[in-house]
Amino acid sequence: MNTDNSQVRPEHSPHGGTGTVVAVTGAASGVGRLLVQRLAEPEGSTRPREIVAIDKEFADLRGVTWRIADVCDPGLITRLEGVDVLVHTADDRSPKTRAADRRRHNIRAAQTVLTAAAATGIPRVILITSTMVYGATLDNPVPIPENAPSVLDNSDGLMGDFAEIEALVERARRAHPGLDVTVVRPAPLVGPELDTLINRHFSAPRLLTVKGHQQHWQFCHVDDLVDALAFCSLNDVRGPDGVVAVGSEGSLTQNEVEELADMKHFEVPANLAFGAVRRLHKARITPAAEGELTFLVYPCVVDCAALRDAGWKPSHSNEEALLALLDSRSGKAIVGRNVGRKEVTITAAGAAGAAAAAIGTAAAIRHLRKRKGG
Repeated sequence: MNTDNSQVRPEHSPHGGTGTVVAVTGAASGVGRLLVQRLAEPEGSTRPREIVAIDKEFADLRGVTWRIADVCDPGLITRLEGVDVLVHTADDRSPKTRAADRRRHNIRAAQTVLTAAAATGIPRVILITSTMVYGATLDNPVPIPENAPSVLDNSDGLMGDFAEIEALVERARRAHPGLDVTVVRPAPLVGPELDTLINRHFSAPRLLTVKGHQQHWQFCHVDDLVDALAFCSLNDVRGPDGVVAVGSEGSLTQNEVEELADMKHFEVPANLAFGAVRRLHKARITPAAEGELTFLVYPCVVDCAALRDAGWKPSHSNEEALLALLDSRSGKAIVGRNVGRKEVTITAAGAAGAAAAAIGTAAAIRHLRKRKGG
């Protein structure tokens, strides 16, 4: 337990004493671990009175109070005593996880966290979804207003997971009026040791584009997400309808991305691109659902107004975030292990980016056959 009162935030805790007690699920690894480390930073940082780390096992983190629990187990309720703010990071976003298993875990965990928080009288819960809930369409404005409506989605992709989690949040708010739930929606995450569809897209030989359309890109460096979560947990940041978007300011055009990445694109009609991914997904060759391909070819850039108005700014520009993505993509950190560029491309074969590469390869073969007369 942290006892350094010189860094206590001068706020009254509903559970007694001064300062805020912040609990983090999934604290042993990933975003949860980074958040605990950020909250525990000493000099020059605002920090909570106590940091409660919740996970199924201990990790080598100091300055925190460990409480062992499974976020999918209703017994979580016994591990939340004295908590003022509960930040839930124990979700699964890996393209490697079977979609049904990932959906089952993500929904059960969100349900358990919200129910346990309401039952123990925790004033505030912070959950993480994604800007994917806004949807990516050909005619999206750039940027999308933060208070724009979310898109209903019941597909088996990540977007479907996030849509269902946000539906759970709405039901929890109605059932428990005293529970304040903040939903943090990051733009596509980039950073070391992240294996995502975006990473895999940029691991393909060329970037897929839809004929006649110019893509716009917005990223969120994982360090900025962690910093925003810490800021929200220690400050009363209230976005529209309890929503807080986080990402780098502005966006990059497709041409700017290609120049920075030193990559070229290949252009295909939309029906060919989406049809190919639909067939590959149905055959279980790629985990990427058809709807997830839209985020690689159509814009989903969000105006992160709530955090900006509260005085928070991201530390990474879209250019810097893209360079971090390219660094992790180039054979340095895929699923937490070192691999070469060739293996990265093979690893990417399970995602939409590889589907795009396959389409391009097929088109090239057809072109060569025509030149050679069949």
